[in-house]
Amino acid sequence: MAASRAAVNGQMTKHEIISCERCRTRIECKANSFTKCQCSTVRLSLNETQFISERFDGCLCAHCLLELQQAYKNELTA
Repeated sequence: MAASRAAVNGQMTKHEIISCERCRTRIECKANSFTKCQCSTVRLSLNETQFISERFDGCLCAHCLLELQQAYKNELTA
């Protein structure tokens, strides 16, 4: 299967372009190269990952992951 090419922020890419399930920002999905994907910059605990996966099924951008991580922490202290 050939990788699709699209432009994100003026840059050509060979990975799939998807929308963040939460905010609909266009992101480049690098599921086949996870360590290079923008979402891999957010370090989540197992509990944080479960909290997020109970609310969303698809990919999320790093910004949304950070916001949801904070929401989880806020829920613990509420």
